[in-house]
Amino acid sequence: MGPTSQVLSHGRRHFQHGPIDIIAYAEGDALSVEHAHDAAWRRFAEVLPELVGELSELRKPVHEGFLVKGPIAQTMWHACKACLIGSDAEAFLTPMAAVAGSVAQELSACYQASGIRRAWVNNGGDIALYLTEDTSLKIGLFADLARLDEQQLTQGIQTDAVFEIKHGMGITGVATSGWRGRSFSLGIADSVTVLAASASQADAAATVIANAVNVNDARIVRQPAQTLKDDSDLGQCLVTVAVPALDEQKIRFALEAGLKKAHALKQNGLICACVLSCQGWFVSTETSRVQRLS
Repeated sequence: MGPTSQVLSHGRRHFQHGPIDIIAYAEGDALSVEHAHDAAWRRFAEVLPELVGELSELRKPVHEGFLVKGPIAQTMWHACKACLIGSDAEAFLTPMAAVAGSVAQELSACYQASGIRRAWVNNGGDIALYLTEDTSLKIGLFADLARLDEQQLTQGIQTDAVFEIKHGMGITGVATSGWRGRSFSLGIADSVTVLAASASQADAAATVIANAVNVNDARIVRQPAQTLKDDSDLGQCLVTVAVPALDEQKIRFALEAGLKKAHALKQNGLICACVLSCQGWFVSTETSRVQRLS
């Protein structure tokens, strides 16, 4: 099936093609919004064939060298390469770690036009923002998908936190990773949410930080990624499929390991802020104090 487009309420559009599922929003004068949506739709129709054409290269570790050609593929590679700092220089990380954020970022460019006050492109939770002077956007944080039930889906989700991103903060990307998400993770974080200067960088960083949230416990169940999804870019890498209830000490250890990685990325200018959560506990780069979710 080819790409589809649907007009939603409140200035939103839904674009879908294969695994790519986009909700885009824009506000401004009506004609400018319509032109921006049309431009985003035209670009969206090209995205999946463009990425599929380079899929074999996109599944190779970035430390093997720069092997991609398309604009989105190059954005993915550079975002992931930037996150491999210090002892991680040769770590296994493919450009696919930044695919959702990079696609959102590419489409967001279509909304950065005269007559648009603000816009966002949400690709499965990885979000690219466009804000103009005196505009902002509030984003809700839901830390653990295991707590999401049918009642919340029908009556409204109660978020764990809400943060506001304002024009001038230098933040245009928000991304979340964790072992319960739609992508595989090497770690045990329920969620790692990253704010960064771009959606591609936020996506890559969220993956790397979530992988670092870890602790030794024989009860944690891991399986080779390719046994769960035969075309996974992670191949034989062991990914987390089940995490038992852990004691406070182990949770703190895991979160502090992830926080150390987050601080390293922040010190290198790759992220602006990060919130990490695991089994009812959280820590952020802003406070560096592990505490219970209220």
